[in-house]
Amino acid sequence: MANLILYYSRKGENYVNGSIQSISKGNTERVAEFIREAVGGDLFEVEPVREYSASYMTCIKEAQAEQRGNERPAVKRLPESLEGYDTIFIGYPNWWGTMPMFMFTVLEAFDWTGKKIVPFCTNEGSGLGSSERDIRAACPGATVLPGLSIHGGSAASAEKQAAVWAKKSV
Repeated sequence: MANLILYYSRKGENYVNGSIQSISKGNTERVAEFIREAVGGDLFEVEPVREYSASYMTCIKEAQAEQRGNERPAVKRLPESLEGYDTIFIGYPNWWGTMPMFMFTVLEAFDWTGKKIVPFCTNEGSGLGSSERDIRAACPGATVLPGLSIHGGSAASAEKQAAVWAKKSV
């Protein structure tokens, strides 16, 4: 059985080490690639239909409004199936204490019975927040393993940390 690495990552303006900076590759994407290098698997990038503002500060206000409304924004595409995958790594930035709301859209589209979910997130100090609990609630029947929190500003140098964790999780 194979691994699926399902993730969302923000490029462009991000909050990094206390200031707004532009990054060409999103932090969560970097960690997703490190996981694939360590344990193999298929990468699947989740993209919302409605793009967030290029401005980081506006983006997080948009994300907060979605969360307050308990919205389930549409995504451009879903994986065709989870068949053939026993371990699914789920990666996201921690926005307002959990995943972006469109990640719930993805999770709620599938039957997770018998699947192993391994969450990972990038953040600037808020850790995993409530995301592990939220994933358990959205994915009944799945086994949710302890997640990995990577400081966004350190994501580019987190290859060893991500690899050690990923190998323990499969």
